[in-house]
Amino acid sequence: MTPASGLPARAVALEALSRVLRRRLSLDDALDPGGLDERDRAFARLLSATVLRRLGQIDSLIDGCLERPLPAKAAKVKDLLRLGVAQLVFLDTPPHAAVTTSVEMTKAAGLPAHVKLVNAVLRRLARDGKTLAAGQDAPRLDTPDWLWDAWTAAYGAETCRAIAQAHLAEAPLDFSVKADAPGWAGRLEAELLPTGSLRRPAGGLVSALPGYAEGAWWVQDAAAALPARLLGPVAGQRVADLCAAPGGKTAQLAAAGAEVTALDRSPARLERLSANLTRLHLNAHVQLADASAWEPAVPFDAVLLDAPCSATGTLRRHPDAAWLKRPEDVARLAAAQDRLLAAASRMLRPGGMLVYCTCSLQAEEGAERIDALLAGGAPLRRVPIGAGEVGGLSELLTPVGDLRSLPCHLAEKGGMDAFYAARLQKS
Repeated sequence: MTPASGLPARAVALEALSRVLRRRLSLDDALDPGGLDERDRAFARLLSATVLRRLGQIDSLIDGCLERPLPAKAAKVKDLLRLGVAQLVFLDTPPHAAVTTSVEMTKAAGLPAHVKLVNAVLRRLARDGKTLAAGQDAPRLDTPDWLWDAWTAAYGAETCRAIAQAHLAEAPLDFSVKADAPGWAGRLEAELLPTGSLRRPAGGLVSALPGYAEGAWWVQDAAAALPARLLGPVAGQRVADLCAAPGGKTAQLAAAGAEVTALDRSPARLERLSANLTRLHLNAHVQLADASAWEPAVPFDAVLLDAPCSATGTLRRHPDAAWLKRPEDVARLAAAQDRLLAAASRMLRPGGMLVYCTCSLQAEEGAERIDALLAGGAPLRRVPIGAGEVGGLSELLTPVGDLRSLPCHLAEKGGMDAFYAARLQKS
């Protein structure tokens, strides 16, 4: 790829960074690949995600090259430098390509007064950047203070560091299959994990893989596949999947023979869920509704509540969340989770099973919600999860029998998302 040929992808990444860091959009919403081909789209995503994953390190490297901090009005210059450093230090882009394209983009952005600075900083880091980065405390620099403090309080200093270290690596690609996991492991050149998911390295076009067109599998992190399984045998049962989109857990339940009602309050997300079910040749009753206010005509045998959360458990896949979320967001989401738990309990028949889960590392969105629910007199009791239900991985279970996966679990095989789940039975 010549420097000129990579400019459109870099321009998309530059705009995405601005939208994430200053307009507080998610990276998925911020990326607008327009007319880019598949290769350039992938590069734009990789480049912007790498900056966000390594933002603390990158900014420290840039600051070390400046006599004085860049003013706030030079935000675009800072983003241009960030893109250049990410390429030089973390993506092994040839120095000539990284420096030249950054200088050209600075000129194109109408910032001629900063061309010499961009050129000088990037040339220095082309020479010294990797050595300097090797001496950085990467996990600490790339984790916002409030998250580091929260994880240290919840899990201890050693585990907090292991979590942050796991976030520095791109997540592998995991699959859930409708049937014949060992057979599909061979066809996908994937590893069969102890939990039953399949795993292969990240990269490539998912839709080009064997079995995609015929709907044999769907992409779903190994940890995300666990909560639905905690409901046990669901064949023939009426099951509600609350906050269901994009539908990975709905697909699990439908494939297991449940009569599924999938609720979500977002029309766009429900369209995506329906499209996924169509590809997988699976059926569910799709319901547009706010789960905290909706009431079924007949109580369900089981309810799965994958509640909206801060998503700090998915930073390997969504590094933007680390810089978008704030402590006040966690408090707001916890209140919403309480309302959803109360509604889920009301939807359940006596003797029915409820599984609550969040893809969050924050204690306020996990066990604290269940403790508050039970302390408030809800007609539910904990049903502890056994190691055999999570592939024999006893380290995924808390002393009271809840699920608590961490990004550093299954580290020798590439880690997993952080999920919390509790199983409750209605009296």
